[in-house]
Amino acid sequence: MPINRNALIRYRTIDCCLQNRYRKWTLDDLIDACSEALYEYEGIDKGVSRRTVQMDIQLMRSEKLGYEAPIIVVDKKYYTYQDPNYSITNIPLTAQDLGKLNEVVEMLKQFKGFTHFQDLAGMVQKLEDKIDVAKSHREPIIDFEKNEGLWGLTYIETLYQAISDKKSLHLTYQSFKARNASKFIFYPYLLKEYRNRWFLLGMREGNQNIQNLALDRIQALELSEEPFEAYQGKSLHSYFQDVIGVTITEAQAPENVILFVDKQNAPYVLTKPLHHSQELVEKKPQGIIISLQVQLNFELEREILGFGEMMCVIAPPALKRRIKERHKDALDAYMNEIHPKSLHHKLNDLHHRGSSVFNYFYSKKEINQIKSLIHLHFKNNSLTKTFAIRALLQEIPRLKPLIFNHNLYRVVKAIDPNAFLVKGVFFDKTPEQNWYVTWHQDLPINLKKRIETEGFTGWTQKDNTISACPPVEISKNIFTIRIHLDDTDADNGALKVILGSHHQKHSDADIQLITQNAIPFVCEVALGGVHILRPLILHSSSKSTQQEGNRGVIHLEFCSLDLPNGLEWAEKITFEK
Repeated sequence: MPINRNALIRYRTIDCCLQNRYRKWTLDDLIDACSEALYEYEGIDKGVSRRTVQMDIQLMRSEKLGYEAPIIVVDKKYYTYQDPNYSITNIPLTAQDLGKLNEVVEMLKQFKGFTHFQDLAGMVQKLEDKIDVAKSHREPIIDFEKNEGLWGLTYIETLYQAISDKKSLHLTYQSFKARNASKFIFYPYLLKEYRNRWFLLGMREGNQNIQNLALDRIQALELSEEPFEAYQGKSLHSYFQDVIGVTITEAQAPENVILFVDKQNAPYVLTKPLHHSQELVEKKPQGIIISLQVQLNFELEREILGFGEMMCVIAPPALKRRIKERHKDALDAYMNEIHPKSLHHKLNDLHHRGSSVFNYFYSKKEINQIKSLIHLHFKNNSLTKTFAIRALLQEIPRLKPLIFNHNLYRVVKAIDPNAFLVKGVFFDKTPEQNWYVTWHQDLPINLKKRIETEGFTGWTQKDNTISACPPVEISKNIFTIRIHLDDTDADNGALKVILGSHHQKHSDADIQLITQNAIPFVCEVALGGVHILRPLILHSSSKSTQQEGNRGVIHLEFCSLDLPNGLEWAEKITFEK
C-alpha cells in the first residue's frame, strides 16, 4: 500500500505523541498535533480532519502498514500505547520497504565512479549490507563504527530541516563547563560529524561569531518565529579547512606543525594522513618527518598523544612543550596509584609506630592547582605576611575536590570507615618566617562552640576558631594527614618524630626524658606526598638551614568519635562509601 509523505508525517506525529506518557492525549489533541506538524514540515495550513486521524489510527493498528500498533483508549477518552516501549520506528522493515531500498542502492551504485560522488562508496556498502541483513537475518559482513550511547541524534532531522528552510531555533543548551543551562535564539547553518559525535554550527542572536554546539549538550529545541539571520562570512564548507576536529579559533592562523613518526607507524600515517595538508618532509632510517598546516587545538593534541612515544613534536615550540607536559602528567597519574600491599604496610606502620609516609600521593598537576588557589587567596586578601590559614576549607572551598582525591578517600576509609574531618589548616614555612616547634603532642581539636565539659581542658580562641584538649580516649582515635606542597627534608625543617610514642598522653617531664634518650626519625616527604601520624606521637620541627624555598603543608585532622554532651565539631565532612 503506497504511503504519501503527508501520511508518514501524521503517523510519526501520532507515534511521538503516544510515546509521551506524561500527557493524556485526546483525539482532538492528536488532530492539533498532526495539523501543526503538517504546517511545520509542508506548509499546509488547512489542518487535518477528524476522520483522517481516526483512519490513521485504524491503519496503524492494522497489519496493512506492518505497524500493528497497540493503540488503546483509556477512560473512553485518552489514546495511548498499551506497551510503553512500543514505537513504529522500532518495527522491522517490510518486504515492500526492502524492495524500495534495493532500488535506491542500485541507483546510487551508478554514481560511484563520478568525482563528485566519491563519498558514496562507504554509504552504499553500508546500505547494501543493512538491507541484506534484514532480508536474510544473517550476521553483518561490514561492521561500521558506531556509538550506541550517543545523545542528541533525535535532533538531526529537525536541525536539517531548519537549516534547509532557514528557520531560527530556540535552544536550551548546557556546555560541559557551564553550571546551568542557558536559553537563546540560534541561527543554524551547518551540521558537522566528527568521530561519531555531531555538532551544530551557527550564530547566537546578538553575537556575530560562529559557534559550534555539540548535539549531545542540547537539552531542548524548537523552531522560533524570530527572523533568520543569514551568515555573511566565508564559505562554511571551508570553515574546518585548517583544523583537525571541530575546535576552531577564528582569529588564530594555522601553524606549520612538524612531527616525527617512527618507522613502525610511518606506513599508517602515510596511507591515512592526519590532515589533508599533510606533506612528507623527510625519510630517515628511524622514521619519517611530516608537516601539517593546522590550528593548534585540543583534537590535534589528542591525535598526537594517541600515538604515544611513537610520534614526537619537532615544531612549533609551544605545541612541543604542551605535549611534553601532558606526557609528564600522564606518567604522574600512574605514579600516584597506591598498590594494595603498599597501603597495608603503610597502615601497619601507622598503627605500630604512629607515623607513615606516602610519596606520590598527589600528582604535580593537582599540587600546582592547590598552590594556585592558595596563592590567589593570599593575593586577594592581602595576607602576604601570614603563614597560616586556620579554617582552610571554609575560606577556600574550591580546594575540596582537589584535596579529597581518590587516594585520600581510599586511605581515610582504610584507616577508619567512619572518619570525618574536624580540622583543615594551611602552614607555610618561608625563608623569612623560619620558625621552629619544640617537642610536643598535638592535643587541641577545633570546636564550633565552647561548652564546658568534663575532660576537656585548655580552651582557646584564635581567628574565630575555638579549640580544646579532649580526653585521651578521644585523642587516640584522631589521625592527622599532612599534605606536602613542597619537597621536605632535614635541611628545610622536616618534621621529626619519636616512633612508638603515640599510645598515651605524656607530661612535660616525660617528654623531656623521652626526647633526650630516643633517636628521632626525620620524616622526609616529597612534593605531592603525605605524612600520616597519630596526634599523640611526639614530634618537632627545626629551623631550615636553606636560604631559599618554602615548606607548605596542609594539615587535615580526622576523627570518628562523637563528643559527649552534644559538643559540635567545627567541620564535619562525611565520607561516602
